[in-house]
Amino acid sequence: MRSLRLPAVLLAAVLALSACASAAPADGAARTIENCGHEVRVTKPPQRAVALNQGSAEIMLSLGLADRMAGTATWTDPVLPDLAADNAKVPRLAENNPSFETVLATEPDFVAASFGSTLGRGGVATREQFEQLGVPTYLAPADCALDTSGGGDGKRTETLTMDPVYTEIRDLARIFEVEDRGEQLVASLQERMRAAAGTDASNVSLMYWFANSEAPYLAGCCGSPGIMTATLHARNVFDDTHDEWPQINWETVAARNPDVIVLGDLTRRSQTAETAQAKIAFLESHPVTRDLAAVRNKRYVLLSGQAMNPTLRTVDGTEQVAAALRGFGLAG
Repeated sequence: MRSLRLPAVLLAAVLALSACASAAPADGAARTIENCGHEVRVTKPPQRAVALNQGSAEIMLSLGLADRMAGTATWTDPVLPDLAADNAKVPRLAENNPSFETVLATEPDFVAASFGSTLGRGGVATREQFEQLGVPTYLAPADCALDTSGGGDGKRTETLTMDPVYTEIRDLARIFEVEDRGEQLVASLQERMRAAAGTDASNVSLMYWFANSEAPYLAGCCGSPGIMTATLHARNVFDDTHDEWPQINWETVAARNPDVIVLGDLTRRSQTAETAQAKIAFLESHPVTRDLAAVRNKRYVLLSGQAMNPTLRTVDGTEQVAAALRGFGLAG
């Protein structure tokens, strides 16, 4: 069992949070949001928010909240270029999961995450651990619908849409009392998705490879790649599995023989074949994959890891795949 004696930095953080909680106004300014079975209640707009995943961080930055952020963590890609200046103002607590104590040392008054694996057992801390210290938490709605009872990256019973991402943007905008900015951001993303939906790739088969060369993580039917595929009227060669990122052998890939391969171009170093260049080198040298139609014709589309997760970057990913398919002469 962990010692009941708190480290000095943790004790200081707890005392500070308790003081803030006792001084918080109990008037009509409080806002309550239902989120993944939890009630998120804030008595005033957060001033020291921590985003535990890049997806949450980029939404906050897109809402113009850099001056109210005490830290970010768990990054797979460089920040969006138009957010770089604001992002530079916010402390990076860790490239991957920070410790619970590291987060508490920032004296947060709000914590948000994209994944239950980050804001849960085995991650930074559970929602209950934060909330016991008076820190409200928020989990991306797109992850709430993910069934993780079977282990792995979970599975979905229904194909994801952009609606949970729009809900996340609106919820965070309401929590920070910047609703107008939230509506503007959602409207912009919706318009871009409507434009992308004009691409007709109905005769094109796609495969999405996130990471790992020995036992590759390939997209199932219904996550962020499912949004892209459905929007472009294309077909995912693994649309018969509801697992979010099943590990599938290369012989099965060869049997499905996709027209185009969408590659995660990651900057992290936790798996093999993280970068798109490493993935391409593998595909073109492996005896099972080098004769795939997509490989022979070099039909690769490079996306950030964030685009392949349900975030606002899914819109960027949809646009990039659409442009590539048109460039290959496979879509109108």
